[in-house]
Amino acid sequence: MSIDKNTLKRIIEGALFASGQPLNLEKLTTLFYDDERPTTAMFLDALQELKADYAERGVMLKEVASGWRFQVQTDVGEWVSRLWEEKPARYSRALLETLALVAYRQPITRGEIEEIRGVSVSTHITKTLLEREWIRVVGHRDVPGRPAMYGTTRAFLDYFNLKNLDELPSLAEIRDLDKISAELDARAQDLLPPDVSAGEEGTAEEATADASVAETPAQEPDIAEEATVDTDVDPVAAGDGDLEPRTDA
Repeated sequence: MSIDKNTLKRIIEGALFASGQPLNLEKLTTLFYDDERPTTAMFLDALQELKADYAERGVMLKEVASGWRFQVQTDVGEWVSRLWEEKPARYSRALLETLALVAYRQPITRGEIEEIRGVSVSTHITKTLLEREWIRVVGHRDVPGRPAMYGTTRAFLDYFNLKNLDELPSLAEIRDLDKISAELDARAQDLLPPDVSAGEEGTAEEATADASVAETPAQEPDIAEEATVDTDVDPVAAGDGDLEPRTDA
């Protein structure tokens, strides 16, 4: 028994709307018995056609790190977000700097982040990032104390509407953290429903830190230490594309 293209599109469409999370190809294939399962090419064609069908509607089909999902179009997000009384979380400069350093320099330890930023990293910040599952411990550096090394997660990519780390803006594009914060707020409104559980802000002292993400590449210390990374690290957590994980020898 074979499934025709239109039926396949309708099944995928229904599954994506019914699911509370993105669905990848592996998950979509489980919707079909062996004798009726479409080929990978058929799935991809159906997904691309659905993406085109929704291009001019209030929702769009978007591929993120964990798979495909429907979400609100950016240009209508401002109005749709009014369905919820809660406001999107506002993030402090210190938290954004810490998250950016993990994203661009992973795997990285708390001590390395502090050396680059020039100020201590609040335990509150790392706790918030870990609780939101935007970062995770991917290993421990092989030095006294074996400090934890942090990397990003698929949840981080999903939340910020990214398929992989290659879609992060280049450091040359980053001008200031106010611009980044506005962009993150806009991306947060794209989600349906929007993620409104707050990532708490940092302290006033952290929010006034004068380090800048755009300056951090030049400030990065030369750390000549060995590192051990867990063998079961998620590829996303360790870095994708040209953002290779750093394991100093």
